[in-house]
Amino acid sequence: MHANAVTITKFYTAFAQLDADTMAQCYAEEARFEDEAFALNGKSEVMGMWRMLTETTRSKGLDAWRLEFSAVQADATTGSAHWDAHYRFSATGRLVLNRIDARFTFNEQGLIAAHRDRFNFWDWSRQALGVPGLLLGWTPFLRSKVRQQAASNLQRFLESRKAGKALNAPP
Repeated sequence: MHANAVTITKFYTAFAQLDADTMAQCYAEEARFEDEAFALNGKSEVMGMWRMLTETTRSKGLDAWRLEFSAVQADATTGSAHWDAHYRFSATGRLVLNRIDARFTFNEQGLIAAHRDRFNFWDWSRQALGVPGLLLGWTPFLRSKVRQQAASNLQRFLESRKAGKALNAPP
């Protein structure tokens, strides 16, 4: 198994265990991430998203959480994997099975420099949002609304973490 395939396996094994610290070890400082909900630049933003998702799952949806991954492949510069996430969507409490195909590029140190997840947004929105997703999940309007909400949630999460660190800083 190529070393970059080992990195992908390490990432998804940690994600299945909601271990954001180990996930963070897999990303380069200049990492980029994109999926249907997020477009992020830099390890701090990317890991902010993963920390938000892992903490939310741990606190509100652990009963439904399961991640399975397969088809891990990699060479010296690129990689891919398929993963299925079973979870409770925190905004609605609805159960979701999201089937995702991931593509990666790696830097010279073997860290993830770019990560792109692709999934069927309409399938996801029908499960996560119910009737609104069924009726509007294929529209650019709903995609835009989901992206705006995701960005807002991430911003609030990152600000709360900064505020928490400031409160715990030595005088």
